[in-house]
Amino acid sequence: MSVKEEVRKMKLDAPFLAASSIETRNKALELIGENLLAHADEIFAANEKDLAAAKENLISQAVMKRLKFNEGKLQDVVAGIKQLISLPDPLERTTLARELDEGLTLYRISCPIGVIGVIFEARPDALVQISTLCIKSGNCAILKGGKETTHTNRKLFALIHESVIAAGLPANCMMQAEQHSEIDELLECHDSVDLLIPRGSNQFVQYIMNNTKIPVMGHADGICHIYVDADADQEKALPIIVDAKTQYTAACNAVETLLVNRSIAKEFLPKLYAVLKENGVTLRGTQEVADIIAVEAIGEEEFIEYLDLIASVKLVDNVDEAINHINTHGSHHTDSIISENEETVCRFMQMVDSAGVYQNCSTRFADGFRYGFGAEVGISTSKIHARGPVGLEGLVTYKYKLFGNGHIVNDYATGKKSFHFKNL
Repeated sequence: MSVKEEVRKMKLDAPFLAASSIETRNKALELIGENLLAHADEIFAANEKDLAAAKENLISQAVMKRLKFNEGKLQDVVAGIKQLISLPDPLERTTLARELDEGLTLYRISCPIGVIGVIFEARPDALVQISTLCIKSGNCAILKGGKETTHTNRKLFALIHESVIAAGLPANCMMQAEQHSEIDELLECHDSVDLLIPRGSNQFVQYIMNNTKIPVMGHADGICHIYVDADADQEKALPIIVDAKTQYTAACNAVETLLVNRSIAKEFLPKLYAVLKENGVTLRGTQEVADIIAVEAIGEEEFIEYLDLIASVKLVDNVDEAINHINTHGSHHTDSIISENEETVCRFMQMVDSAGVYQNCSTRFADGFRYGFGAEVGISTSKIHARGPVGLEGLVTYKYKLFGNGHIVNDYATGKKSFHFKNL
């Protein structure tokens, strides 16, 4: 059966998943957690096959780190599932109740988006997170992971799908695509797929956006900044920067560019250089930075998303120059200010146009699990529908339900009746 045929069947089953009880959906999540733990050895064995193939194919260290699925990552995804179970049902929530006229009542009710296709990078934990969020939010999920994770994803999907069926949810509510050619077929399913969420390189995300009529949600780059202000606590700043750069270098919320107030540069840059060198990080910077510390001098056009133990440094005169640099050269993902000056912090928070704006903390907090969402399907830099880490709220929309008793519009158009709009 082709992808298009399978997706059409999924579209027909979507209302049944949407109508399922929260008890059934939570039961599916419980079974998934139990199944993953019970078959941990099989999952790790599958992952070892993927790691061996990746090593043979000289895959980058950034990808290798994402690809590895060990006991720690298993425990993390199971913790995420438990957190997800504890969250309230995002469906059938009344967000508006209004009597338009006597006996004519309008309700706005939350409901699933429907059929969501997620194309993600070489991260097996992403498959678990995406699947469980879609189940909890009542969305059918089409999952396409990176080819580097073929064996791990296949095993994880089988265990998750088995749990979903055992809980009593529709068998067609989940589908795994494995072939690269299936992506192009999926992009043509605009009559059946309601949303696409691509996670990967800028080039890949742009390809998805440019080759489908299906709405796309996500982000292309993760060029995150930390601005160290003149009024920063420098001893507080150093461990924050180390964490933001090294805690998980391959993540899209790792810091890539450091902006330092010019007035503290001669004092702060040597400290920064020393602590980052100790943690294996190579700094690059403008010529002005290179004149203070021994780093490679580069132009601002070379400040990129490294996803590696490398960071760019630039000096700025004040918070406004930092804000301008971030809004001009950033990716509107997550940016942080290190400062004890409340007025400066307020201006940074107000003016930086990013999905996440932080004070005195690591950019690595930009994560659905750390926000208490249970997990995330990705991070969106869009301003429409969902922004930042996309959890349950980003996976639901709403419908209007109007209950009447023989009401017709002509009565209101001719003045026979009139609306009184009473909120209930």
